[in-house]
Amino acid sequence: MLLILGNDELLSAKFELQHVVLEGNCYDISPHLRGPTPPRGTEIVLLPTLNNHTLESSSSSYGVKDTLVMANLGYFQLKANPGAWHLSLKPNSNSEKFYSIVDEYGYKLSKNPPSILNHKLMIVDSFLSVFHQLRIMKKAGFELADVLEEKKEEVHEQHHGIWDSITGILGDSGILPSQHHRVSSSNDTIHIFSLASGHLYERFLKIMFLSVVKQTKSPVKFWLIANFLSPKFKNSVGDLAKKYNFEYEFVTYKWPMWLFKQTEKQRLIWAYKILFLDVLFPLDLKKVIYVDADQVVKTDMKELWQHDLEGAPYGYTPFCDSNPDTEGFRFWKQGFWQSHLRGLPYHISALYVVDLQRFRQLAAGDHLRATYQQLAPDPNSLSNLDQDLPNYLQHSVKIHSLPQEWLWCETWCSQDTKPRAKTIDLCNNPLTKTPKLENALRIIPEWTTLDNEAKSTEKQSQ
Repeated sequence: MLLILGNDELLSAKFELQHVVLEGNCYDISPHLRGPTPPRGTEIVLLPTLNNHTLESSSSSYGVKDTLVMANLGYFQLKANPGAWHLSLKPNSNSEKFYSIVDEYGYKLSKNPPSILNHKLMIVDSFLSVFHQLRIMKKAGFELADVLEEKKEEVHEQHHGIWDSITGILGDSGILPSQHHRVSSSNDTIHIFSLASGHLYERFLKIMFLSVVKQTKSPVKFWLIANFLSPKFKNSVGDLAKKYNFEYEFVTYKWPMWLFKQTEKQRLIWAYKILFLDVLFPLDLKKVIYVDADQVVKTDMKELWQHDLEGAPYGYTPFCDSNPDTEGFRFWKQGFWQSHLRGLPYHISALYVVDLQRFRQLAAGDHLRATYQQLAPDPNSLSNLDQDLPNYLQHSVKIHSLPQEWLWCETWCSQDTKPRAKTIDLCNNPLTKTPKLENALRIIPEWTTLDNEAKSTEKQSQ
């Protein structure tokens, strides 16, 4: 495409469509229920038909075309390409064991028992978002079974009423990048996800990559939320991955139209850090560690990977309480937060580990989204969205508190605790308000060396 800017100047732009979003609702229409019910946690998979040649030969070994059904309106989202696809219950799962896909249309017309389907045919023939309907029914003998039954009792049932009031769902078009680079398929791989916006944070992100792979003896794979990354970064990260022998993959999730949308970019970034953890990654991925872009790792991340979360779906580090200079800024020790937490710590979201298997079993994502939907419209709520939401919910969705040394930042932690730090984060300092780049050069001795290595790799690839 060519654009004429004036004075006969031409600007060329190239657009590449990588995937089309396939959205829909899934409902359990079993006769013993009072009405159609979202079968939360049901695992579904999108497979190509025999005459569909659009399947990428480089599809991720983790099965990028699978997802689970949300309790939130029975919503599901998958990425596809134009063509014919089979939507099925995930093989060898509780979903396939307990449920059958049924022909609801014929059931409504005839009032006879619905026809059982092996799959539902999905035709992707438009760039416009089309909402698909999937209806399933419990198999005989499994009427009371729950795909999450192993652990469901450990999460309080709450926040369901709001979803009943939402009756219409629309979607817009979206792109789901899936570029990836593989060097290993080892089960010992440490999986880390992160995101960045703007060239400064992309610079920080590369330094974080190097700090991780230099300290960690196991293979490492980075999962990068693609929504906010620049084309330049996406094109250059492959050279860094090749030189330092790590894997990476771009993932994203199109914001559902029914979910309250953030208008400020920073708040949208915060939302992506926490709202879609159960569906952002392939279902075969069992655990992932989030690391902020402006963070430097000083220890082998396998230690955190193997850390016992004691049954919690995720683990966060509590805010440091050892720097007396910032005592007056510790908002969680007064007012609403002091009353709400009732002795529980307030945790920082710059680093956390998620047991994805446990997170999905507890339907934690549904609880986070439901509570977000209730609180987000109030401008006085969730001022630090990615931290406030999980901390607010920790009475029902437990947070395991990681040892304090897992995250050190100058703002909240005393200098005498720095030598024990396993990671150093460049937290904003409300007292000095100095730029992060200036703080990085001063606080982290190895930062300049890592920065120069990243720059050198980028120059060599040009």
